[in-house]
Order: sequence, then C-alpha cells, then structure tokens
Amino acid sequence: MRRSRVDRRSRTTLPSRVRKAPGIRPGEDDLGWEIRGTHVIARRATESEAEQDPALLPFLRLLEHDVAAHPDRLRTMPEDLRQRLLTVTGGLDVDLDETIEGAVAL
Repeated sequence: MRRSRVDRRSRTTLPSRVRKAPGIRPGEDDLGWEIRGTHVIARRATESEAEQDPALLPFLRLLEHDVAAHPDRLRTMPEDLRQRLLTVTGGLDVDLDETIEGAVAL
C-alpha cells in the first residue's frame, strides 16, 4: 500500500506510482472522488464526469443501496405496459451510445 500524510490544511501529495498508474498529470487533470462507506476511491476524472449533474451519482448510489437492502420491492413491468412501449417505439433505430445534445426533459 502506498501512503502519504495529510497536512493541517487537508492537503496531501500523491506518490509518483499513484499518479502514474491512472495517468494523472499534475496541473492538468482533475480527480474524481467516490465514497463507499468508510472507503474513498480517487481516480482521474474525465471531462464529461466533471460536467455531470452532481446529484446523479448520489441518486444512483441511493437506488443501488435500496435495491440491495429491499430486493423484495422489485417488480416486473406489467405486460400491457411493455406491449404499449414496443408499439410506441416500434421501428425506431436507437444508438444507446450516442451523445445526447441539449436539455432533456423527463
């Protein structure tokens, strides 16, 4: 395990091997922080991650925790709703990896 000390102003220096593993460039890259209970995961953040809605990841974590804690609450989609969705979207060519441009209303 690599270690570094946190100073009185909550700063630390990333050891060289820690910076080099994910390709972190000092003065150029941002770090992304993820909290999982008492563990903190730091990684090089991509530009798109830096621009994401700050509420999205906490909301997804909440859902993940809720599903894990209460799997009995999960329900299948009613067949009539599934059929209606297939009818409404039938024939549409969808690229799930395509970038969404502009505002999205849900």
